[in-house]
Amino acid sequence: MLRFLFSGLLLMGWLMAACAPTNLAPATDTPPPLATLPLPTPGSTPLPTPTGDVISNDPTPAPNPPSAYAPQPGDKTLTRGEAFVQDMGVLILESFPPQFQLSLVGTLPTPCHQLRVAVAPPDARNQIVVEVYTVVEPNLACIQVLAPFEVTLPLNGYPVGPTYSVVVNGAVVGEFTPQAP
Repeated sequence: MLRFLFSGLLLMGWLMAACAPTNLAPATDTPPPLATLPLPTPGSTPLPTPTGDVISNDPTPAPNPPSAYAPQPGDKTLTRGEAFVQDMGVLILESFPPQFQLSLVGTLPTPCHQLRVAVAPPDARNQIVVEVYTVVEPNLACIQVLAPFEVTLPLNGYPVGPTYSVVVNGAVVGEFTPQAP
């Protein structure tokens, strides 16, 4: 019995050695040279990235990109419902200039409901009104269980100077003041 066990282990060792890659490069202590690119300076020509994108030298934050939770054109055919928001806040990221985000945590009535977050431009009182709601196909049969969500949305691209209040579904969530770079 012991002879068969030893033979089996020996056979497995040979198979593993036969399947091992044989074209490995020898290990060296010196890393390969890194390509050096000139750093952009204010007023210089933007640098292309390896993918062809252009890196902007403008330090002004970009406006908020379209959100996956923004209202969609097809929403008019869906039934609007309530999103249950349990926690919300304005986050200030440790960067210069500071960047701001809206954090939302809650539940949807069912997994078939889709979250929508409509962010309006600041009004005359510098309030940014945010509506959080759901849409659902009216005739869709769905399991009746709450579906959790956790969303963080950027609040960038607002003019420097005034303090903005963020109001979510009628409740003041927080304030932020954009700063110049």
